[in-house]
Amino acid sequence: MEHHAVDLSQTDEILSKYPAEEASLIQVLQDVQRSYRFLPADALVRVADTLQVPLAKVFSVSTFYKAFALEPQGETIIKICMGTACHIRGAGQLVEELQRKLGVGPDETTDDMKFTVKTVNCVGACAMAPVMIVGDSYHGAAKPARIEKYLGLGEAENDN
Repeated sequence: MEHHAVDLSQTDEILSKYPAEEASLIQVLQDVQRSYRFLPADALVRVADTLQVPLAKVFSVSTFYKAFALEPQGETIIKICMGTACHIRGAGQLVEELQRKLGVGPDETTDDMKFTVKTVNCVGACAMAPVMIVGDSYHGAAKPARIEKYLGLGEAENDN
């Protein structure tokens, strides 16, 4: 894990909104993640100290939940469902096409910090398989040829 120096004033502001106890941990981490787009190590140390939770436990929670990231994430998170129905209906081709278009694979972020690609186990939308989620937008029956449109890139942008 690289060390990314960050301004901890955002972390302090988040911590000031919650009781200084272990019960606040998940909510605080969610807010920190939203604020920085990842969980910086320095912020985790501050959270552990303020909430009086062992740092090992803070890291354990941070790595257990898929929603948390210890490295900077792109502005837009792209999730490809790899559940059985999506896998059978071509989710792997979506991942390959993203790799071709963006130059990054699963759990990688583009150099310009615009996109992070993730594969997820199941999004519970099996009838729409394969499913690709771009930010908060779900794309069912997703096709590799439409990836630029899903990402809002290129000429297909305005043809919703």
